[in-house]
Amino acid sequence: MHRWQPKLGLIQETLLLTLHARALDARQPSPILGDTLSADLDSRIDYDFGKLKVKPNLVLTTALRAKKLDDVVRAYVAAHPGCVVLDLGCGLDTRVFRCAPPPGVDWYDIDFPEVVKLRAECLPGRSHPVAADLTTSDWLTAIPGDRPAMIVAEGLLPFMPGDSFQTMTRALAGHFPSGELALNGYTRFAAWAMKYHPTIKALGIKAAQGFDDPREPESWGAGLELVEEQILTRAPETARFPQPLRALTRFAARSTALSRQGARILRYRF
Repeated sequence: MHRWQPKLGLIQETLLLTLHARALDARQPSPILGDTLSADLDSRIDYDFGKLKVKPNLVLTTALRAKKLDDVVRAYVAAHPGCVVLDLGCGLDTRVFRCAPPPGVDWYDIDFPEVVKLRAECLPGRSHPVAADLTTSDWLTAIPGDRPAMIVAEGLLPFMPGDSFQTMTRALAGHFPSGELALNGYTRFAAWAMKYHPTIKALGIKAAQGFDDPREPESWGAGLELVEEQILTRAPETARFPQPLRALTRFAARSTALSRQGARILRYRF
């Protein structure tokens, strides 16, 4: 069996964290996401995953947010069968395989050149790979701008410096006639606290930014309108969390302010 030996920078190495979390979920008796392709890929990568110190709560929240974002993508594609889908900072995410878009949909997986190269080796064939620095906008010339777009940004916000996420969002909204942006939102506190998370500390990464009010992106000048905020502590899947995490999650779900410090999915139209 062929094994891959990824050579990645610290920011890019986070793709192995989320891959491993999805793989650990898939190996559970009752998985949240059940991404068996990630589990297979994880087993074929030559990397010391133990150093990431992945805890059960990270496995569960990673799987749950991926599942909810998949649901958003599937619903949009069903309503816009000729759309384009952009998975920003895709890493080794298998979303295109999980969502299985119909032939009329053009799917673009976008990430750093070294990540796109690794992805082409590990996950070929189902999407258009685009090597890009997302703090610039020149890569958009490779994307058709005459169709509605579903844009997914999972785990991307905290790792983009300064106001580059807002700048990118304005460029994307201006490129397409209409579309939706879906992301997992981080509050400012949650983004700040990430640097103390054992896994993030293990990689030596300092998280950058977040926002508290889900309507704040409406002020970015991108023409965004909040459609939905899903607070994941209130998702029905949390009933399958093991104790004591299930009890803690149910306690947090009583407070919107407290719940927002955890995982939430934000969906905007433009």
